[in-house]
Amino acid sequence: MARKHLGKALIGVGVSAGLLAYLLSTVDLARMGAHLARTNWGYLAASVCLSLLAVWVRAWRWRYLFPPGAHPSHLFSAVMIGYMANNVLPLRAGELVRGYVAAKRGRQRFWTAIATLVVERVLDALAVVIILAGLLLAISVPAQLKWGALAFLTLDLAAMGVLTTVALAPARCRNVVTRLFARWPNVEAKLLGILETFTLGLQGIRTGSHLFPILVGSVGLWVTYALVTWTALVAAHFQLPLAAAWTVLAFVGLGVSLPSAPGFIGVFQAATVLALALFDVPRSEALSFSFLFHASQFIPITLIGWVFLLTEQISLSQATTIEDQSQNA
Repeated sequence: MARKHLGKALIGVGVSAGLLAYLLSTVDLARMGAHLARTNWGYLAASVCLSLLAVWVRAWRWRYLFPPGAHPSHLFSAVMIGYMANNVLPLRAGELVRGYVAAKRGRQRFWTAIATLVVERVLDALAVVIILAGLLLAISVPAQLKWGALAFLTLDLAAMGVLTTVALAPARCRNVVTRLFARWPNVEAKLLGILETFTLGLQGIRTGSHLFPILVGSVGLWVTYALVTWTALVAAHFQLPLAAAWTVLAFVGLGVSLPSAPGFIGVFQAATVLALALFDVPRSEALSFSFLFHASQFIPITLIGWVFLLTEQISLSQATTIEDQSQNA
């Protein structure tokens, strides 16, 4: 791993370690253990099954983010491998690994696959913003969290603006790049190549026949995520309204955007505890639930992802090479 990447990875580990140390120092560990012992494993198993369904829905929606006629394949296994890689590799290498698997098995261009993942990330961010907006109307949220949600909304709208501009006016974007970087031919050629690839990757969302499946897939995905969270809350014997599941979902969606160790350890727990505090859940029980919920997502997906990794005949050393080469491209 390059030195600059090592530095970023260490920052993530530091953030995770600091959050975990703080949270553990503020709770009663015996009370946490007693709460974990009361887990309803049937509901937790349902939560795990629903999380696998969410992966399938994500893979199904992803298909419509590719250009018409692309016919990508092995998308479910690509998502599972990508999630597994995010759980065990630093710097969220799983997104690049996911694009690599889709490109390799579906005979797609690697950067075209990556472009579809950029669109997916913006769609997911938009969903989190919509959920947050609904929560601001439904429950009382501290002022600092409102400002955080507004900042997140601003960034997401900016990203959507850039993607919309590239999708609707690629020729104008090429002209802008040419005017700005004409003095540096190598930089101009590289940027134009990236722009061309992303323009191709945005064709899926520009295609009219793809819009309805993308909308249905997006709604289905986040409703499934809400059910995943709600069944996990029931497994922990929390008598909370459905709004609590949406709140945990939105806060975790925001939290995992922060630097962290592989698997989002630490930020996942902090986001969950912060969300449940809005519903007066004691911190010991909330932190206990965060570990239980995180483990129910982390362990099955990591194990199944490893199986798919072996099936696709890709090693984690290859994944690391993919990450380094892609970031230096």
